[in-house]
Amino acid sequence: QVQLVESGGGSVRAGDSLRLSCAASGRTFNTYAIYWFRQAPEREREFVAKISTSDARWSGGRFSLADSVKGRFTISRDNAKNTVYLEMNSLKVEDTASYYCAADSSFVASRPAYWGQGTQVTVSP
Repeated sequence: QVQLVESGGGSVRAGDSLRLSCAASGRTFNTYAIYWFRQAPEREREFVAKISTSDARWSGGRFSLADSVKGRFTISRDNAKNTVYLEMNSLKVEDTASYYCAADSSFVASRPAYWGQGTQVTVSP
């Protein structure tokens, strides 16, 4: 089992950047794929990004981004710190949402097993 805590949300202007963090408890963090989802008011939750169990930058781990954030968002993980990051650049008003990280042993889970409480991102014009 893993517990997840998101941080780094806030209120910014369009074009600004934010970095969200997802800190996980448990010794088996590196066995979980980590996902980011977001949900805006009156909209369904949508997939944002995911990363496989390996550090993407150094071990050839897999990652995937939603088309709406490609070129602007980057996902990475540091297994030594039990943390996954979502670097968000060139933020748009439509990126406003609550952002949730989630974990699952599968890289292709449609509904990951474990979820954090979320962090709010608000982007103003």
